[in-house]
Amino acid sequence: MLTPRDTGVRALADTLILDEDGVYDPANFNDRLLLGLKGTMSEAELHVIKARLRGGILNKVRRGEYRCPLPTGFVYDEAGHVVLDPDAQIREMITHFFETFSRVGSATQTVKAFNKEGLLFPSRQRNAQVAFLPLTASTAMRTLHNPRYAGVYAFGQRHYRRTADGKKQLRKRDPKEWLACIPDAHPGYISWEQYQHNLKMLEANGQGYQSARASPPREGAALLQGRVVCGRCGCHMQARYAVRRGQVDTWYVCARAYAARGAPHCQSIAGWPIDEAIGELISAEMTPAAVELVLEVRKEIEARHDEADQLRLRAVERARIDADLAQRRFMLVDPGNRLVADTLEREWNDKLRLLLDAQEERERALREDRLTLDDAIRDRLIAMTTDFKTVWHDPTLPNRERKRLLAYLVEDVTLLKFPTEGETRIHIRFRGGRVETLTTQNPKSSAQQVKTRPEVVELVDKLLDDHVCAEIADILNAKGIRPGGAARRDQAGAQFTDLRVIYLVKQYDRVEKESADLETVAAESVANIRKLRKPMPGFGHPQHSDGDPRAKRLLALAREHNVDQRHVDLLYTLEKFVPEAFGRALPINVSGAIAAVLLDAGFPVTALKGVPILARTASLIAHVNEEQSRPIGFVLSGNATEGIEYDGPARS
Repeated sequence: MLTPRDTGVRALADTLILDEDGVYDPANFNDRLLLGLKGTMSEAELHVIKARLRGGILNKVRRGEYRCPLPTGFVYDEAGHVVLDPDAQIREMITHFFETFSRVGSATQTVKAFNKEGLLFPSRQRNAQVAFLPLTASTAMRTLHNPRYAGVYAFGQRHYRRTADGKKQLRKRDPKEWLACIPDAHPGYISWEQYQHNLKMLEANGQGYQSARASPPREGAALLQGRVVCGRCGCHMQARYAVRRGQVDTWYVCARAYAARGAPHCQSIAGWPIDEAIGELISAEMTPAAVELVLEVRKEIEARHDEADQLRLRAVERARIDADLAQRRFMLVDPGNRLVADTLEREWNDKLRLLLDAQEERERALREDRLTLDDAIRDRLIAMTTDFKTVWHDPTLPNRERKRLLAYLVEDVTLLKFPTEGETRIHIRFRGGRVETLTTQNPKSSAQQVKTRPEVVELVDKLLDDHVCAEIADILNAKGIRPGGAARRDQAGAQFTDLRVIYLVKQYDRVEKESADLETVAAESVANIRKLRKPMPGFGHPQHSDGDPRAKRLLALAREHNVDQRHVDLLYTLEKFVPEAFGRALPINVSGAIAAVLLDAGFPVTALKGVPILARTASLIAHVNEEQSRPIGFVLSGNATEGIEYDGPARS
């Protein structure tokens, strides 16, 4: 069929067109007109034929008679009816798939369960042969979304169309727009109601901000995953995790406003106090009636293991049948045809190896299931009947199991944080309508956790009247009082020292509030240092016994520029008490003068140790300059070698 555009192109190229009626010249007006009429009529005729064929297909579809490719687990019988696959292993494996999904409530968890049990899922290949392969997430989702497994004849679930570039575009239709949907059209593995329930469960597993989003339990530590509602905006709260000091902390965050408008988080609540309160409540709610529940759980576990063993037994039977067929083919071959006999013998050996692997896999799984049931699960179930609280706090119990148990009792939990009061209200709505309200204290910040308690500060304040700092530290340690830093996880055994007591005195301004002059503070400080038998920092010099000239000059400059304030005065006051405590006069050295002057000038105390580096840098530059003009390094090294005899390890 030629279009007007094709006819015009051929006219420009002087091309003749031939059919059964004659020869046409597209350059001629009459011939081109005749070709156009024939093309239009041919197009209309093709459209009518295509419409009739499409109508026939749709009529068969509405009656459920149009044959479509069937998913794994279904075949056509001799009469053309859809029936379940006659292979028992395929039927039982698909049935086990849907039962596993109903139990775990997630496609991904179903895949993990199959992989853990070592089960293979049937898959029909392009050559109509069925192969048993490891179950994947895409296969699980495709199986769950296929209505054929519910015994429903469905047609027209997708709409195809061609784009401008010729590519095929796919769009899924709403079930109401399907061209055909006939329930109970053929046998199925699940009911139509179960199929719809599975789709709703898959939809609920998706991410979202709905207030009642029942997500499947996962491995995270957040006990209320998918069940927390914000008490301010009513939106679903997310569970987040943060690693701090080697420990994973749980947080419940309402981030809907932040994600939608960039606004601050509605609420951010620490999760571990909430989870502990919920766990205590659940432990208290469990009654002796849990014994009957435990027995039912045990029966379910045993039935699950038996079902998995039956599926493995089917695999062994299939491998044995294949091995028998390979053996019969080998026995029927002509012994003189060695090439064919060798090939069949090799196939027979391969089938025997597959049979042996299947048998060993079944025996291994049986041993593991029996061991798991007889030891771990049985002990845990027995303990559960006597002390549910111990089982709930058992560190070997997976978090997923706690969440699964919680889902049977709790519908949702609403959290409302009161920052000014330092507490969080927990409103728990149980299944059945009963409501319980709890209150938990918000965890303190890091600074609040390491802060010394007010009663300890008051005790130190009283002891300062009659004791020095070192004695106060001994008294506090004898009473079992620990400093605020002991709240850190790696400093649980920390004790008070004289330096910690001095820090408390300075931190809470004891010197400024109660000391009428600096002499009391100076006397206590000198006495503490002498009692600890430590050198007096900032005083004494091996060469300047009459006084460090550098310190004198620095203090004089500070006085000229009005920099000598409280710290310089304290330095002079300390100098008066040093001879009495140490038995000899120790003049102020340059280190003490530098520290006092810089502190009075507003220099941060944490940066004082870096100041001597500046002075050393100037002297090092002078040494480098002198070494360039008058090198003495080799001379000093030689004199040191001659004057000091080597007494180290023997040289090799």
